[in-house]
Amino acid sequence: MIRVPKVSPYSAETIAVGSELLVGGRSDSNSLFITERLAEIGIEVRFKTIVGDQESAIASVLSTACRRAGIVIMTGGLGPTVDDCTREAVAAVTGCRLVRRKEALIGMKARLAQWGRTPNRAQLRQALVPTGATVLPNPVGSAPGFTVKWRGAQVMVLPGVPSEMRPMMEQSVKPLILARLERLKGTRPQPVTRTVFHTWGLPEAEVDARLKGLITKATPVALGLLASPTGVLVSLTTQSDRSVKAVVLSRLAEKVRTRLREWLYAEGQETMEEVVGQLLVEQQRTIAVAESCTGGLISHRLTQVPGASAYVDRGAICYSNRAKTDMLGVPVSLIEQYGAVSRQVAQAMATGMRERAGTSVGLSTTGIAGPGGATETKPVGLVYVGLDGGVGEPITKEFRFHGDRSVIKQRSSQAALDLLRRWLLERRQV
Repeated sequence: MIRVPKVSPYSAETIAVGSELLVGGRSDSNSLFITERLAEIGIEVRFKTIVGDQESAIASVLSTACRRAGIVIMTGGLGPTVDDCTREAVAAVTGCRLVRRKEALIGMKARLAQWGRTPNRAQLRQALVPTGATVLPNPVGSAPGFTVKWRGAQVMVLPGVPSEMRPMMEQSVKPLILARLERLKGTRPQPVTRTVFHTWGLPEAEVDARLKGLITKATPVALGLLASPTGVLVSLTTQSDRSVKAVVLSRLAEKVRTRLREWLYAEGQETMEEVVGQLLVEQQRTIAVAESCTGGLISHRLTQVPGASAYVDRGAICYSNRAKTDMLGVPVSLIEQYGAVSRQVAQAMATGMRERAGTSVGLSTTGIAGPGGATETKPVGLVYVGLDGGVGEPITKEFRFHGDRSVIKQRSSQAALDLLRRWLLERRQV
């Protein structure tokens, strides 16, 4: 017999509303963000539910959530269209009538006025809030949120648009939860602390082997590994008191750095492109990128970093053989002899781009992303990265990736940026 645990006021459940989340049209990033923010204040998310745009279904999952979590955070279904029925479902479950709230209406009108618009009949639905609920202002969009208590649970309802949900989570939801925790009797849980390390170039099994024995049974820290197209993420998570966290996490973090060495490229929220950008700025170098199989993904990632104009000069998608010749000066004879997907062509692309752009570094990719285009000697996933730094011989590196087309492109862009990162680190030591 399984014993059902008592509902903890420090436990939470997220409910993501939207049929598009069930059919592959969009992924649910809101729940991950909410989980991270709640962990910072000691709230554990025990359940995550995704439900379509149907009032009865939303009401059913909300009723269940309120029986097993002290805090329920819902996102989505607060828009003006007929399929936005979260507010109606909450009203039906809690028995609170929907009424047009003055503060919600004023906030919505003010936001629309900033956009040069006035609310139409459909948009007025967004001002409907259950009686007894507290309106949560939306500092970015037109749809307000609200919070209401029901059967011991605190239900918080937010828009599904991440750019609207996130500031509301920080400005309204977290302060309300902290105030709720202050009123509760008993020992307040410690915030969850998570230290994250990002690696590239080692398979998950190898990362696991290198970290074997790092965590003992007596250590109040959980080790986590998560593989993705951009590498293996390593996490150290604990909910111990501050003194234990400071000492234990610091010691374990140093061991992780020692064991993973050059494969560890970043910590925390830092990305590969941010690391590369910092190194380029530090060394006052500029870069130009010639991309074939990655189709502009490397340039996109580099320019996602604020301040990238200090080091990114240009990028070119040289997809066809003619483009490689016309734009980069790759000899036709070289392509005919070795093929477009080859070390020789990757090197010529990097050199041609650097010389034409007049930058410090030229970076290139050429490969077979699939699903077609492969041969017996050149399978899907074969990728070459070229780098010409203007000093010494240009570098080329071969990779064999697996996965679908989008995964191979992502892995290829990560491999190219990592090759650049390693080259820049070597230049730093010269």
